Amino acid sequence: MTETTAPALTHEELEREASEQTQVRLAKRERLIETGAEAYPVALPITTTIPAVRAQFPDLEPDAQTGEKVGLAGRIVHLRNTGKLCFASLQAGDGSRIQAMVSLASVGEESLALWKELVDLGDHLFVLGEVISSRRGELSIMVEEWKVAAKAVRPLPNMHSELNEETRVRQRYLDLIVREQARTTVVARATVNASLRETFKGHGYLEVETPMLQTQHGGASARPFITHSNAFDTELYLRIAPELFLKRAVVGGLERVFEINRNFRNEGADSTHSPEFAMLEAYQAYGDYHQMADLTQQLIQDAALAVAGGHVVTWADGTEYDLGGEWDRVSMYDSLNEASGLSVTPQTPVEELVAHAATLEIEVDHPTHGKLVEELWEHYVKGGLTRPTFVMDFPVDTSPLVRDHRSIEGVVEKWDLYIRGFELATGYSELVDPVIQRERFVEQAKLAGRGDPEAMRLDEEFLRALEHGMPPSGGMGMGIDRLLMAITGLGIRETILFPLVK
Repeated sequence: MTETTAPALTHEELEREASEQTQVRLAKRERLIETGAEAYPVALPITTTIPAVRAQFPDLEPDAQTGEKVGLAGRIVHLRNTGKLCFASLQAGDGSRIQAMVSLASVGEESLALWKELVDLGDHLFVLGEVISSRRGELSIMVEEWKVAAKAVRPLPNMHSELNEETRVRQRYLDLIVREQARTTVVARATVNASLRETFKGHGYLEVETPMLQTQHGGASARPFITHSNAFDTELYLRIAPELFLKRAVVGGLERVFEINRNFRNEGADSTHSPEFAMLEAYQAYGDYHQMADLTQQLIQDAALAVAGGHVVTWADGTEYDLGGEWDRVSMYDSLNEASGLSVTPQTPVEELVAHAATLEIEVDHPTHGKLVEELWEHYVKGGLTRPTFVMDFPVDTSPLVRDHRSIEGVVEKWDLYIRGFELATGYSELVDPVIQRERFVEQAKLAGRGDPEAMRLDEEFLRALEHGMPPSGGMGMGIDRLLMAITGLGIRETILFPLVK
């Protein structure tokens, strides 16, 4: 925004202003129909687009004429009516604009009068005419014929005022019209998804889809949303993760699979959490967590390259952040001890960890060794991570779907990736032994019995699949919304096109 940007109006102020103008615009709609025109025609003789015209004529001299007649449409975002010559700025969906010039000489007295009477800011307009350059050198259409393509009966916000956050989130369509950052974020998200798919294709992965409605939730420690199926007369859960179904696919011989789709967790919402979010998960037979870390780094770096043209990205606040190079890999226990001066090991008793957490005023519901270690790590280490960092080797009791570490007792082969101060992705050497997996599920069931709402349930159908033999595998999961946050520097609600709001 420029220095002349006006203060943001509140949502209530915008609604009050819109209500008054809507009555006037509805009357114009009726008058337009009375003239024999359509307020919402089904089709128009469009021959090109605003971006195409700008690309075809990038450097016209002032007062130039091209002899090229075009028919195009756009939304009016600026309107200036004078005596015999009227001007409108038409905006395409990508934000590009072109000027429409409506003169008495080119359209006639009756058409010009109707223009002044019936055309408003926000209307979609079709114009037919020659591509020219104005005296000031602005690319324009000298209009010979015009039609309303869609009458806007509600006004646009002031294009020179900044929308408040509530309006931006609740009425994203307005945000997309008036704010370039909103449009570029949507484009960036599509670019990221395309890049992810291209990188996976290069590694021989197959994209699949798994159920969102599940008879049993699993694959993560989280509270589910619960619904009811009338057709089956049964309780169902919106999925919290696709993991257990993707692993079934690996059991079935689909050795490299990934999915990009929605997850739902009935938990809090803040700057990095949304109850509904887009998730990427991938599984590779005969891989491990080291290979999945390598793949994740490439996925993110390729996405940054696609969006920003390089591995150094510029966030919305102007900060530059380097996603290039080889990323650090640190041990959770070692980094905790180095930052805190403690000597925590996988064998440290829960009571000792509870006592130390109490000195820091850290409270943990249903405390276990793993939960306490992770809370202490976040307290001492998380805030000091500036570069992209893989935090390796987690406590076993917080990772029931992960293989035991091949050389360190009491931990599992799991990493979490931290970028920009938040957890962006996680990766495992997958637990494929059905006997140990059953034992882990039983331990989770005990936690659930003691009141832990996030504990996993024992999933007999998944265990049945695992008992048919799953090859050694690596897996990873990454939030798409958070990946956009890492690349753009925006909060999570800005990266989601239509976020959930009350």
